[in-house]
Amino acid sequence: MIDWDLQEKIIAWIPKSNGDTTRIEHTLFAEGITRVAGIDEAGRGPLAGPVVAAAVVLPYDCSIPGITDSKSIPPIKRSHLAIEIKENATDIGIGIVEPAEIDRINILQATNKAVRIAVGALSIDPELILIDGKYLDCPDKRVVSIIKGDVHCRTIAAASILAKVTRDSIMEQIHHIYPLYGFDKHKGYPTKEHKAAIRKYGLTPVHRRSFRT
Repeated sequence: MIDWDLQEKIIAWIPKSNGDTTRIEHTLFAEGITRVAGIDEAGRGPLAGPVVAAAVVLPYDCSIPGITDSKSIPPIKRSHLAIEIKENATDIGIGIVEPAEIDRINILQATNKAVRIAVGALSIDPELILIDGKYLDCPDKRVVSIIKGDVHCRTIAAASILAKVTRDSIMEQIHHIYPLYGFDKHKGYPTKEHKAAIRKYGLTPVHRRSFRT
C-alpha cells in the first residue's frame, strides 16, 4: 500500500536534490529506513515479447556514475552499467511475464504480476519500495510512487537499467528464432519496419495478440 505521509515527504525532497539521485535514499537511511528497493519495468508498449520488472536494493555507499533513466543511456553503456549494478547491489529480483499471459490478463495486470514476481525474488524483505510512475499493486508492502522516479532516484534508475537490459537480451534471443522481424533492432516495439514485417509474415508466438498491430 502507498505510504502517503512518506510519499509527500519524498516528493518535497526532490526539488532540493539539485540533480543528486542519491538524496532520497540517503535521507531515508538517515531516518532509519535502510532496506529500500527500487522498481521499474520495461516492455509495456511493444507488440511482442514479455514485460519485465526489476527490483534493486543498493547499499548506502554504492557509487556508480551514470545511473539514470535507462532510455537516455546508449545500449553499450547501459549494458556496462547493468554489470556494475549486479556487482554492487545488495539484492536483485527480476520478474518476467510472457506474451500469452499478457493477452490473458491485460498489460496492466501483467505488469503488476511482473512487479510482484520481482519483489518476491528478492532474498531480503524491503522496508520500503520506491516505484517509478503510477502506483502498481504490491500488497503488504510500504510503497512510494515517484513520477519520473528513474530520473530522481538511483535505485529506481538502477532497476530501470536492469529491466531494460534483461528485456533487450530476451528480444535479441528471440531474433535468432524469428530473424525476419528485426527484433534485435526494435525489440518488439511498433516501428514501421516491425509492422511491415507483421503484414508480410504474420504474427509469431511471441506477439501479443491483444495488441493492435
